[in-house]
Amino acid sequence: MDRRYYVTTAIPYVNALPHVGFAMELVLADALARHRRLRGDDVRFLTGTDENSLKNVQAAEALGIPTAALVERNAAAFAGLRETLNLSFDDFIRTSAEARHRAGVVRLWQACVERGDVYKRPYRGRYCVGCEQFYPDAELVGGRCPEHGTVPELVEEHNWFFRLSRYQTQLEDLLASGRLRVVPERYRNEVLAFVRRGLEDFSISRSSTRARGWGIEVPDDPEQVLYVWFDALGNYITALGYGDDGELFARYWRDNPERVHVIGKGITRFHAVYWPAILLSAGLPLPTTIGVHGYLTVDGKKIGKSLGNAIDPTEVVQAHGVDAVRYFLARHIRTGRDGDFNAGAVDRARNTELADQLGNLLSRTVAMIVKYYDGVVPAAAQASPLEPEVERACRSVEAAFDALTVDQAIDAAWSPVESANRFLVGRAPWTLAKTRERGDHEAILATTLYTAAEVLRVAALCLSPVIPDAAAEVHRQLGLAPPGAGDWSGAGWGRLPPGTAVAPGPPLFPKV
Repeated sequence: MDRRYYVTTAIPYVNALPHVGFAMELVLADALARHRRLRGDDVRFLTGTDENSLKNVQAAEALGIPTAALVERNAAAFAGLRETLNLSFDDFIRTSAEARHRAGVVRLWQACVERGDVYKRPYRGRYCVGCEQFYPDAELVGGRCPEHGTVPELVEEHNWFFRLSRYQTQLEDLLASGRLRVVPERYRNEVLAFVRRGLEDFSISRSSTRARGWGIEVPDDPEQVLYVWFDALGNYITALGYGDDGELFARYWRDNPERVHVIGKGITRFHAVYWPAILLSAGLPLPTTIGVHGYLTVDGKKIGKSLGNAIDPTEVVQAHGVDAVRYFLARHIRTGRDGDFNAGAVDRARNTELADQLGNLLSRTVAMIVKYYDGVVPAAAQASPLEPEVERACRSVEAAFDALTVDQAIDAAWSPVESANRFLVGRAPWTLAKTRERGDHEAILATTLYTAAEVLRVAALCLSPVIPDAAAEVHRQLGLAPPGAGDWSGAGWGRLPPGTAVAPGPPLFPKV
C-alpha cells in the first residue's frame, strides 16, 4: 500500500537565534515522522524559517546590519538544529531566499484574487510586531498584547484584505464535524468558539514603506508586500513545488490523505482559520490534522526570544545529551499543555527513568545472558506473563502516535519496561541459576531472561522515534540491527530469535 504522511512544523521568525521552546516542536514532529517511517509509510517532514517579517527587519536595524545578513545568519542556526537534536527532516525552506517559495505564494495570491476574495481598502488598527498581528481592542489586556505585554502600534494604511467572512459557515462546519481535525480537543473548542463569534476580513499585505522594502511584492502593486501570514503559511505547499505544480505537491499535498501541521498554541487561529480559508479560496485541499502543543516555560513564564529568557538548545544538549533532552521534551512536557523547563528536571528524568529503568534493565539482562547462557539468547520454555502487556503496549503506542500524543506513546512503551524490572526482581534469576540443574528452574530461568530481552527489543522499537541513538544501542547489545523503515511489523511478542548472540556495551545512560 502506498501510504503517505506529510508532517510540518511552524516556521519560526529569525529575529534571534533558536531557543529550546522551538526545539520541543521539532522533536515532536520528528518523532511523528520517525514513527511513520517505522510503519513503512512514505514520509515527508518539512521545517524552515519565516524570514519576511517586520520583526526581522527591526532586529537587523537594532544590530546595524542588513536584514538579509541577519536572516542568513540565524536561518543557518535553525538549520543546524538538525545535527544538534538528531532530526530527520527531509526539507528546510527559507521564505526570503528561495524562488520556489516566491513563485508559490504569488500563485496562491492570484488564485485568491481570481476567486474574488482579495480587495483593497484603508485600515486603522493596533498592530503587535511580536505577534505580527492586528488586535481588536476587545482582545487587548489593559491595552497591551496578551502574548507579549507590549502596547501595540497604531497603524493606518491602505492594505489588501482577504474575505475571511465569506468562509464563516464552511469553517464552522469543518471544525465542528472534525473534517478539519484540531487536537487536543480543547484547542478545537477554542478556535470553534472564535469562528462562531463571527469572522472579519483580515489584512494580507502591508505597505512596502513600513516593511522597509523587505518581503515579497504584491503582484501588480509594487507599493505593497505580502503580509507575513499569507506569505508564511504558504510555505507548507510552496516547499512542495505548488508554484509550478511539482510532483511533490501532487504526492504529498493534493493526493495525500494525511497532511499534518505541528504548531504552538499561540498560532492556532492562523492555522485552523486563516490558512484553511485561504486554501478553500484557492481550491486546494486543507490540512487534515493540526496538532497543537503548549508553551515551554521557565519559572512559569513562556520562553521567548523577545522576552529575554531564551535557552540555547545546543547548550542544553551539550549538558544533558541529545536523547535525554528529546525524551524530556517529548514526555515530561505533556501534549497540549504548558510545561516548565529546568536542568534539574532533565537530569532527574535521565537518572531515574532512562538510567535506572531502561539502562539498568539492559545491562542486567545482557550480563545474565552472557553469564548463564554463554552470551546467547535462550528460548523461552514457558509462556511469558508479560506477553499480553507488551502486545497491548504496541497497540497503544500506535494509537497515541496517530492521535499526536507523543507523551502517551512513551508512557505506553514504558509500562512493560517497569514491569520487566519488577519481574526480574520477583523471579530472581541469579537465585534460579544456582539450582538450574532442576528442570523446572531451568525453564523458568530461560523464560525469565528471554522475557527481559524481548521487552527491551520491543520497548526500544517503540521508543526509537524519541530516543533513536539509545534505541539503536539497545538493539545492538541484543545482537540486532537498529530499528529502521518498515520495522513496525516487529512490534509484537516473540520476534527476538533465540540463539541471537548479545554484545555487552557501556551503560546506556551514565548517570549525571
